[in-house]
Amino acid sequence: MDLRHVRTFVTVAEVGTVSRAAERLHVAQPALSRQIANLEDELGLKLFDRVGRRLVLTNEGEQLLNDCRGLLNYARALGEQAQVLRRGDVGVLRVSASPHLIEGIFPAFLRHYAVRYPNVQVRLVDAAGPQLFDMLERGEIHLAQSLLNALEPKELRFASRTLESVELLAAYHPPIDLGKNVPIEIADLAKYPLLLLDPSFIIRRTFDAACRLAGLKPNILIESRSPHTLLALAEAGHGVAIIPSQFRTDRYALRIVGLTFRGRPLREPLAMLWDKRRPLPGYATAFCEMLAGHMRTVFPITLPHDSSASPRRRVR
Repeated sequence: MDLRHVRTFVTVAEVGTVSRAAERLHVAQPALSRQIANLEDELGLKLFDRVGRRLVLTNEGEQLLNDCRGLLNYARALGEQAQVLRRGDVGVLRVSASPHLIEGIFPAFLRHYAVRYPNVQVRLVDAAGPQLFDMLERGEIHLAQSLLNALEPKELRFASRTLESVELLAAYHPPIDLGKNVPIEIADLAKYPLLLLDPSFIIRRTFDAACRLAGLKPNILIESRSPHTLLALAEAGHGVAIIPSQFRTDRYALRIVGLTFRGRPLREPLAMLWDKRRPLPGYATAFCEMLAGHMRTVFPITLPHDSSASPRRRVR
């Protein structure tokens, strides 16, 4: 149904004549008359009776008038809502992130984001691994936090915004002696029981690859999807936990040291991913940029105790 025809019908009903309606709508009288005729043909109803120079609503026209007014009001409201959405400051934003990043970064960041975008509802999804790509493709989420190397080199479906890098760290109870060399070379972990993240974690791939290159066959005590399980076991002296630097470790009595391979820190960049076939609303693009800025001020969540870098940052 052409809304111009509906608007013409309502205007003629309100002013009573074709000439006055044509003047109000800035439409030639013959064109306006054709619009009324077209609407009557489409509905299969006669909407007006002519009484002298005036057009009077038929019984059917009277019953349709309020509905047509409501339709025009709804269309007007829809246009206004579209204008608001084009400004990019109203809507729902669904973001997937790993549980440890949600714990370490998002509580403070979401407060900052809400100040700038109070009318955007951020809905977090606790998810990680390959399922993120399926969720992005199905449109279930707008953004997915992941390690950048999760994308295959020839992957063309997804765009990314690089965030900070994650470093692999070794966490252990002080009675365990890893030696005086800090950070510690991955090959020097050979004699210690290791507490590792489950292989489904992408950062675990980095550790496994470094082990293969170093010729290390790790002595694995446990593989877990719960980082806090690893940290609790390490605190009790059961082994060395290998963790990424976005974990919160301040509640545990542990020593933290960096992990290297041939003198180079083991690190991977984090990124925010999205399906580039679906344009992002302005508030989603701003979310990525604001998150990158926030992470520069608070990352890494955990610093090695032997770090000679800047003092330990506190999550705000």
